[in-house]
Amino acid sequence: MESVIAHVLRTSKTIAVVGLSPKPERPSHEVARYLQAQGYRIVPINPGAHGTLLLGEMCFASLREAAAALAPRGIQIDLVDCFRQSEEIPAIAQDAIAIGARALWMQKGVRNDEAARQAEAAGLVVVQDLCTKIEHRRLHAND
Repeated sequence: MESVIAHVLRTSKTIAVVGLSPKPERPSHEVARYLQAQGYRIVPINPGAHGTLLLGEMCFASLREAAAALAPRGIQIDLVDCFRQSEEIPAIAQDAIAIGARALWMQKGVRNDEAARQAEAAGLVVVQDLCTKIEHRRLHAND
C-alpha cells in the first residue's frame, strides 16, 4: 500500500478537497493548507462556501462544477481528498469517476468499501482511512 500512496502523492498535481472548511482550525483546512504549501494546487469543494476564496482558490459547490470550470483552462483534478462522512462517499465516488479523477482518498476515520469497489472498478486508485498530510510527511521525512 505504501508504494500506491507514494505513487498517488507523487503523480497528483491538483487535489480537490471535498468538505474543505473555511475555518482555519478545522482539519480539512489545515491539511489543504499543508498540501498547498507542498506545491499541490488545491480545489476547494464546499457548497456552503461556494463562490468564495478558500486558501486563495475559488470554492465550488461540487466536483462536477469544479471540473467543468477548470477543464477549459487545461486543469484536471487528479486526486479527490474526502473530508465527509462515510455515508456520503458513494456520491462523491460517482462524481470522481465522472470527472476522470485518477484517485479517491478518504481521510482518517472515513471508509466506504462499496464506494471504494466502484471507484476501483472504474480505474481509480483508492485510499481509505488515512490522512494525506500524515502520509505525505511520512514519505518525505528524510527529504
